[in-house]
Order: sequence, then C-alpha cells, then structure tokens
Amino acid sequence: MSIVKRVILIFAVLISCVGCDQTTKSIAQSSLPEAEPLPYLGDTVRLQLVHNSGAFLSLGDSLPRAWRHAVFIVGVGGLLLGILAYAILSKTERPSVVLALALLVAGGVGNLLDRIAYDGYVVDFINVGIGPVRTGVFNVADIAITVGALILIAAALRQRQHVC
Repeated sequence: MSIVKRVILIFAVLISCVGCDQTTKSIAQSSLPEAEPLPYLGDTVRLQLVHNSGAFLSLGDSLPRAWRHAVFIVGVGGLLLGILAYAILSKTERPSVVLALALLVAGGVGNLLDRIAYDGYVVDFINVGIGPVRTGVFNVADIAITVGALILIAAALRQRQHVC
C-alpha cells in the first residue's frame, strides 16, 4: 500500500470517526439525563450521560488530577502521535492493519479532545446488556478503539497461522 493511499485511508477514518464521535457526544450532552438512564430496545440499550475522568471502566479515576493530566492527555497524546506516525510510515503493514491503527488513533483522538475541552473528563453515554449483565458506559470513540483492537488481534492470529 503506497503512502498516499495510507494517508487517505487514515485521514478518512480520522475525520469520519472523530466527527461522528464528537457529534454524538454533543447531542448526548444536550439531550441526555445524568441521573436516570433512558432504556431502549427492551432495555438492551441504555443512554445516560456520564463524565468519566478515568480510562476504560474509570481506571485511573482516583489518581491525583496532575497525574491524570500527565497520563491521559500528555501520555496518550504522545502514544497517538507514535501510532499515527507508524501507520503512515510503515511500508510493510497490510491495509487491514493500517485501518486498525487508524481506528485506534481516531478513537483516542475523540477521547483526547474531550479531555482537553472538558477539564480532563470524557463524555460517555451508551450502555448495553441484558438484565444485570451489562457493559460499562462508553461512547463512539470507544467503539472505534475496540474495533481497531479486534482487527489487530485478528490480523495477528492470521499471521500466526501462516507462520505455523
């Protein structure tokens, strides 16, 4: 895959995912309650506004504010720049891996923009599950990160099968 095609793929994913993420978060902030979740599809999907100052499942939420800033803004920002540079400059990666890396960066950028704009927290608003078996509250950026990670795992498993 040429560098021009990689850059086009990466920026198409970035623009579409970050745009969708920020739009849905804006709608969630203006429309959803913080106190009581709104159930949909027989309570399989719940929408509720949550401000998460930690990471996945509020991990790191109890860290002092300065540490959270260092880890979740400075550290994550540097990591995202590194992944982006690798995705653009790596000549050996297949298109599926470039797509996966672009999704990871897009999701990371969506959440990073929240942290910068909202004094360190991320806007989450989606919860899915059946009865008491439920996910944590998440957002569109988290979906992009999860899909990117799953594509990377699938690519690694495929690569491993070809080696064995």
